[in-house]
Amino acid sequence: MNPPVQMGVRYGREEGTDIFRDMPLGRLMTLGYEVRQRRLPGHRVTYVIDTNPNYTNVCTTRCAFCAFFRKPGDPDAYLLSPEQVVKKVRIAVDRGATTVLLQGGHHPDVHLMDWIAYIRAIREACPTLHIHPFSPAEYVYMAGQEKAHVRDILGAIYNEGIRTIPGGGAEILSERVRSIVAPGKASGEEWLETCEIAHGIGFKTTATMMYGHVESPEEIVDHLVRLRELQDRTGGFTSFIPWSFKSGGSALGRRRGTEAHPAEYIRVVAIARLLLDNFPHVQSSWFSENIAAGQLGLMAGADDFGGVLIEENVLKDAGHDRAATISHVKTIIRRAGFEPVQRDSLYYPL
Repeated sequence: MNPPVQMGVRYGREEGTDIFRDMPLGRLMTLGYEVRQRRLPGHRVTYVIDTNPNYTNVCTTRCAFCAFFRKPGDPDAYLLSPEQVVKKVRIAVDRGATTVLLQGGHHPDVHLMDWIAYIRAIREACPTLHIHPFSPAEYVYMAGQEKAHVRDILGAIYNEGIRTIPGGGAEILSERVRSIVAPGKASGEEWLETCEIAHGIGFKTTATMMYGHVESPEEIVDHLVRLRELQDRTGGFTSFIPWSFKSGGSALGRRRGTEAHPAEYIRVVAIARLLLDNFPHVQSSWFSENIAAGQLGLMAGADDFGGVLIEENVLKDAGHDRAATISHVKTIIRRAGFEPVQRDSLYYPL
């Protein structure tokens, strides 16, 4: 099948699902690239040099897809002090990092003042570094920790000078899916509400999707449409970042034993560019997938290549360990026919 597509038309759930499920991949890539060129003409592809030091691997949520978390009291459970986080961050800054993406598990002994201590320690040690801390799901958890509204937690972090938030924890927004893969985490509605409140306060956030497990094509498209609807209201999302489920070491991986084909990643990138007509940027990641899939994602409509990560642990613990130098990432982008441009966390060129 080759569902008809009109450029400039906003597609809903039913039409979007037909296109995503049935359109030949080559045609879908072409359409995604055409939309990208209309929105962002030219061949520039951005990347960011960042680091992701997880301050703890302790998490009481125990998502079925996660190989990184440890239970409180596990022999290899850890909680870093602000000084230990700063030591990691200094190493990354010395290697060129301009952003630190700070996240951790839902630790029962971590409170809001601990978060603030991390932020202040990093800022004092590295005053020019952009701090990009804590996912919407973490803000929901912290609100529970403090017996406060999530608005109060977001406001406290905003008052520390933070202006961007990573969009992790969205997974698939469908409650059917979340009841299987992350029943203890913030609901899809809570994730969306947290982003909406954050945008209202003045934060910019990314939006994410983790697919390739128990979701249906309809649920992937519904996820995108719900993001688009929120963006219509707030305009606070800077980019959409998809990645596929990595099965290594997780409970869900032991049950399923399979991962999505890279072609599915390219299909997700392309349909995101078609449906998310109000998102400035769509990311194709060499890091979360592989180099070839990342390059093909650029040809399917993505305009950003993600981070040159100095440190990353979550995917590494799932058996997905990748490393590349800045020079290598720039070469990968050029070989796909694009011009690499370093950016900051607000997607401005550096």
